Amino acid sequence: MTRCAAVFPGQGSQAVGMGRALADVSPAARRVFAAVDEALGEALSRLIFEGPAETLTLTENAQPALLATSIAAVRALEERLGRALPERLLCVAGHSLGEYSALVAAGALDLADAARLLRLRGAAMQRATPPGTGAMAAILGLDAAVVVTIAAEAAGEEVCQLANDNADGQAVVSGHKAAVERAVALAKERGAKRAVMLQVSAPFHCALMAPAAEELAPALAATRFAPPAVPLVANVTAELVRDPALLPELLLRQVTGRVRWRESMATMAAMGVDLVLELGAGKVLSGLAKRGVPGARVLSLGEPAELDAAAAALAG
Repeated sequence: MTRCAAVFPGQGSQAVGMGRALADVSPAARRVFAAVDEALGEALSRLIFEGPAETLTLTENAQPALLATSIAAVRALEERLGRALPERLLCVAGHSLGEYSALVAAGALDLADAARLLRLRGAAMQRATPPGTGAMAAILGLDAAVVVTIAAEAAGEEVCQLANDNADGQAVVSGHKAAVERAVALAKERGAKRAVMLQVSAPFHCALMAPAAEELAPALAATRFAPPAVPLVANVTAELVRDPALLPELLLRQVTGRVRWRESMATMAAMGVDLVLELGAGKVLSGLAKRGVPGARVLSLGEPAELDAAAAALAG
């Protein structure tokens, strides 16, 4: 039997029109977008389908929009399979905000609750730092341990941290703009294949997000989490989580903590995962899975044409 892991994308994968074709062919997908609209009290689906891009890209919009698109793909696939997706899964994981999508897919978190949490999370993350004070940079071709050292050297009296450990030789640092710029220069000196500043609206997954975590904490504490039907590979630990009581704290730590995606893929590989299915917008995680889960088949599901291949793979 296929040993499948489902993964869910994070911010940066959004695009105007995402999920619209699935909604056109799948009543279940349409119900997801309608449910998110109702939860937020606005027509977020219109923004997702029609834009404008600059409004969709705002963190408070992009996060619930990506959730809606991912869960629409899940429900469309379940409609095609005639059964709940977790019945065919070994585990789930999501990159940053994608962890909320993963928990909805696993039955641990209600869709409406997840949409409201991500609206709050996105707005709080945007408010956490004054515009222009923070930054992020991608560093390619250096080991994560080397990037950690570089970030610490670059920080000085400021913040600079390894924010995303995405794959071997693919990392992102986050913090004060000047410190991140120093990290880019140091990385180039130490042989990085590439070190570039990223176009982002805030310095995610570092200590500068502490005000956002503080704002999100009461909402997470008040949210009901159920036992996931399949375990979650948690961002901040790269370990399997089955206890719903642990989820609020893990989601809170994720706001300021490192996304351990490379280690999460290694956890999946050690479990014997032989199929990785990315559900939602874009194919970023599919590319990372090809590197991080050697020998596994990797499929993306964001368009109707991809439904058949995903359903056939899960039937195996």
